[in-house]
This record gives sequence, C-alpha cells and structure tokens, in this order.
Amino acid sequence: MKKFAVFLFAALLGATAQAAQYQIDTKGAHAFIQFRIKHLGYSWLYGRFDDFSGSFSYDENAPEKSSVEVKIDVASLNSNHAERDKHLRGADFLDVAKYPTATFKSTAFEPLGNGKAKLTGELTLRGVTKPITIDVTHIGGGKDPWGGYRQGFSGTTEFALKDFGIDYNLGPASQTVEMILDVEGVRM
Repeated sequence: MKKFAVFLFAALLGATAQAAQYQIDTKGAHAFIQFRIKHLGYSWLYGRFDDFSGSFSYDENAPEKSSVEVKIDVASLNSNHAERDKHLRGADFLDVAKYPTATFKSTAFEPLGNGKAKLTGELTLRGVTKPITIDVTHIGGGKDPWGGYRQGFSGTTEFALKDFGIDYNLGPASQTVEMILDVEGVRM
C-alpha cells in the first residue's frame, strides 16, 4: 500500500507539472517581430526587428499558466530602406543610442477557446513601460524531424506611438503602429 501511495503521489505530481519551457527559435528564422504603420493614410509601411531573443512557457492542459519574455535589439530595425531606417533609429523615433533594447514580459494569459487567447504584459520601449494586450492564436505544436518538440503562436497588437514618447508628426492616419508577432519555440 505504501508503494502504491508513493506511485500515486508521483503520478499526481507529473499530472500537475509546470508548463514546458521553450526557447524562441530565432536562429532557425522561425520567429518574426514585424510592424506596420500607415504612410500618410495612403499605404502601409512594413518593417521588422531582425535581432531578438526570448523564451516562453506553455502547458497545453493549463494554458492560463503560460508566460513569455522577449528582448529586442531595437537597432536591428529593418524597413528595407537604409535612410528611413537611420531616421527611425534616431532621436525622433526609437532613439537607439539611448534606448538600445525593448522588452516584453507577460503578466497574464487568458485562453478564449479554439486556440485563441489574450496575452497581457509590460512593454518597455524607448525607456517607457506600458501594459499592452496581444491577441494570440495557437498555430500548433508537436515533434519536429530532429527529435525536438515545438509550439507555434501568432499574435497582433497595436499601440499609440505617443504612449512611448514618440511625438514625431506623421499625420493623423499614422498615430498607431501595429505589431505582428509570429513565434515558434523549441522545448528546452
């Protein structure tokens, strides 16, 4: 009976184990942080951050316990136009000389069903920390061909530039930026 109790206790511990930890796969180019903003209200300007790192925890049986942390090298901004990128990295916008890093740390993950969720957390950009909410879709998860295990998510959010100290006048149609986040993580 004593062995059965130990076995049962161990099984219960396994069933309530913490969420699996995943490293965001930036080396394999399976993760992207992109943005878009209206250009004068006539078209979209797209860009991305090429250098970032992070990790997340995820438990398929208890997704509400999920969390994520990301660190972005803001100077890695790339909008496919060198002169514009120089301006965006300067003091009018991201001021990368003074604020070289942006971070995001989640505070809550709310499953909504059908693979959808709301991820809330603190974004620090240009030295300002503000809460943001990301609409998340779980793309899928499973074994990969190299013996690992992966999970993938897509997310979107938007925020006002002025909330993070960016007051450059781009016109009334260009006051908010949209972020598009696609993340694949490899279980550690």
